[in-house]
Amino acid sequence: MERLAVIASGRGTDFQSILDHIKLNILHGIEPTLLICNTPGAYAMTRARKAGVRTEYIEGIVGKKFPDKESRGKARREFDVKVMEELSRYKITVIALAGFNQIVSPVLIDSFSMRVLNIHPAYDTVQYGGVGMFGDKVHKAVLANDEQYSGCTVHYVDNTVDLGPVILRQRVTVKIGDNAESLSDRILVWEHRSYSKAIQIHVDNELERRNNLAPEDIVDDEWEKSWNERQKKYFEYQIEHALDIYGKPLNKII
Repeated sequence: MERLAVIASGRGTDFQSILDHIKLNILHGIEPTLLICNTPGAYAMTRARKAGVRTEYIEGIVGKKFPDKESRGKARREFDVKVMEELSRYKITVIALAGFNQIVSPVLIDSFSMRVLNIHPAYDTVQYGGVGMFGDKVHKAVLANDEQYSGCTVHYVDNTVDLGPVILRQRVTVKIGDNAESLSDRILVWEHRSYSKAIQIHVDNELERRNNLAPEDIVDDEWEKSWNERQKKYFEYQIEHALDIYGKPLNKII
């Protein structure tokens, strides 16, 4: 059984989607063990407490002023050392970054190589990823370039920003009349569907085998069929609880 730590900064909707997939018996072989948050009062901590998940607050560096890049880098490393202490205490084996607003340092990455996952709200992480590309900045850039689609990408975290090995990508159509908010809402629906699938791929050591399959073969793959069948319950859950999750009916978003 893998032991999961989620590191978040804000509302924690991606974190909640992981909890929901586990509760609905869709995501197997992983225990939500710890939430680490760098923002005091972030709603992600409330979600964790409601689910009985241990919560640890570690003061972050976002919004703080530093005299130079070296000082900021040192503060990032010191933060990650504190994170490592908590991960060790709770015997964590895999980490999911979920709306985490700091760049992770090699202190953490090198110790958890190919065991730190992140989700980014773009299909093309080369053009729409990297330092400064987050939230509405991503969606505004996509719309400014008249892209036909965007989406989300789940990848392993390495010493680049948003360019680590890809676990899965999901395309989301850009519709006529979209603005950053409407596109963000539509992508968020698919983030909630995609992150748990990527975690399951990791838990099942499925990525290497899938990388050897042609895209058309994956559609008929037994692993894919099993996942899709189980995840129907989450699609139904999204429809039923859309007002609570998104503030509007699902058919008004997608």
